[in-house]
Amino acid sequence: MYIDPNTGGLLFQALAAIFVAGSGVLMFFSRNIREAIAKLRRRMRKEDEEQEK
Repeated sequence: MYIDPNTGGLLFQALAAIFVAGSGVLMFFSRNIREAIAKLRRRMRKEDEEQEK
């Protein structure tokens, strides 16, 4: 099986674009993600306190 040497460059460009897009999405929604995690942690803490009573 022969793989053209330029295929590696094309693959790298595609993966780089996917990585940049994923990073951009994470940065764009970072506040929402942090708030959701904080809300989940508060809910879990509240449930633990109720079980201890």
